[in-house]
Amino acid sequence: VSTQSTGRSNQTTKMGRKDKFVDDGADEVFKSKKGQNGVDDMVMLTKVDESHVVENLKKRYDANMIYTNIGPVLLSVNPYTDLGITGQDYILMYQHKQRHENPPHVYALAEETYRTMRSERENQCCIISGESGAGKTVAAKHIMGYVAAVSGKDPKIEYVKSVILDSNPVLEAFGNAKTLRNDNSSRFGKYFQIQFDSKNGEIGCFEKGIRSVLLTH
Repeated sequence: VSTQSTGRSNQTTKMGRKDKFVDDGADEVFKSKKGQNGVDDMVMLTKVDESHVVENLKKRYDANMIYTNIGPVLLSVNPYTDLGITGQDYILMYQHKQRHENPPHVYALAEETYRTMRSERENQCCIISGESGAGKTVAAKHIMGYVAAVSGKDPKIEYVKSVILDSNPVLEAFGNAKTLRNDNSSRFGKYFQIQFDSKNGEIGCFEKGIRSVLLTH
């Protein structure tokens, strides 16, 4: 599994209200009112043009639904605050589930990527793009965190996972800078390559492999 990121989210301003949830007795699911919060997948819009896309994203953003699918592509709008929609509970919610079974989320994308790698034995790549401050670095962290959580639990594997996840602040310390739109913008592209081996049919071994490329001065 590979993730590519070229920026850093600037989490400074709180917007919107907290997420609302309902308990269906099995999984915690997002509360959604048909027509009021837009559509989960914008291929379902009756008319696909700029005004309708922006309107749908605004409806979802106002309801703290920052993730929206466009077919196989996941689009996220930076809320500039922690909405509390990541972590172990959400990892369990998306683990072993198809993308259509839950609301759009970066964990759904990570699960599909990881599951496809295991089933098809083929390399997978997540490309994360967006302007400065869009949240690319944070999205990459969420993907790596999800894959780390659902893969093998051997102590040696856990150690290598922690090294990979904890290395990002070191890279940021060398390559981030303040810009007009982002107080902590990555001035370099990051290519994270996470390698797995297969033992007894289970995928679970992380190997270190991080390459950084300077993009701007």
